[in-house]
Amino acid sequence: MPQWTRTIDRESAAAAAVRPHKRAKWNRTEFWMLLPSMIVLALISIFPFFFMIYASLMDYSLSLDEPVFAGLDNWRRILTSETFWHSWGRTAVFGVSGLVLQLAVGVLVALLMYYIPKGRNLILTLWMLPLFVAPVVAGLLWKYLLDPTYGLYDWVLKQFGLNTQILGDVSTAMPAIILMDIWEWTPLITLIVLAGLQSVPTEPLEAAEVDGASGLQKIRYILLPMVRRMIVVSLLIRSMDILRYVDTITITTEGGPADSTKTIGYYLMQVAFRFQDMGTAAALGLTMLVVTIIMGNFFVKIMKKGED
Repeated sequence: MPQWTRTIDRESAAAAAVRPHKRAKWNRTEFWMLLPSMIVLALISIFPFFFMIYASLMDYSLSLDEPVFAGLDNWRRILTSETFWHSWGRTAVFGVSGLVLQLAVGVLVALLMYYIPKGRNLILTLWMLPLFVAPVVAGLLWKYLLDPTYGLYDWVLKQFGLNTQILGDVSTAMPAIILMDIWEWTPLITLIVLAGLQSVPTEPLEAAEVDGASGLQKIRYILLPMVRRMIVVSLLIRSMDILRYVDTITITTEGGPADSTKTIGYYLMQVAFRFQDMGTAAALGLTMLVVTIIMGNFFVKIMKKGED
């Protein structure tokens, strides 16, 4: 064996012997650097979680300062309540309809912007404007636009002889809320998917073009499969947001008419702040947490399946 080879081997062995010590030292440094943030995170997340469990077992109806132990009465009350199950049903309709339409429109717009050669930044900026509007402001905007007295959209509907009591009709209030959510949050899905499309390498697309693939075939077999993870991430974010969709509903319909837009998030807010029943509200919050965890695990499994 040449002399220079033996020298390199000895130097590599010495470096390998020193490396574990440096790695262990660096791990200890990382731990102490992260410890303060971990403690703060634990205080703002773990403590409220255990307090919610405690509150769900207490009765606050007599006094908010001195609750009485109620056992599983709060849980029994919500699980046997028709309002609870109907609220979850409306949330499911609202969430599934909203997610499907947001995904379809968001991905379509992302693909259009991906193929637009010029003016993409200007169009994307205009498309993203609803994201910068606070949900309360968005609710006020739509409430004024749909107002039967002076609303612009109401006037347009009157010209075609259509129903103008959009937010006051049981059959149209929920579709209106769904459209408001789509208008405000579809740009988020577009932004996430477009970021994934722009990171797709050009080699597979060029190879497909050489093989005679059409534009639709490239979208179906190359672009969409390669941005699948980004699509799932956007659905995960939006599904968790939908459970907390309260602001716009409060401003526009207040859960009505006839509870047709009372989702589980609005129901929880109503129980907690209008009825001052903190024990039942805590139980409702825990059910929302369980559903959120289940949805999160579902989307994570889809992402892992895509990796496999």
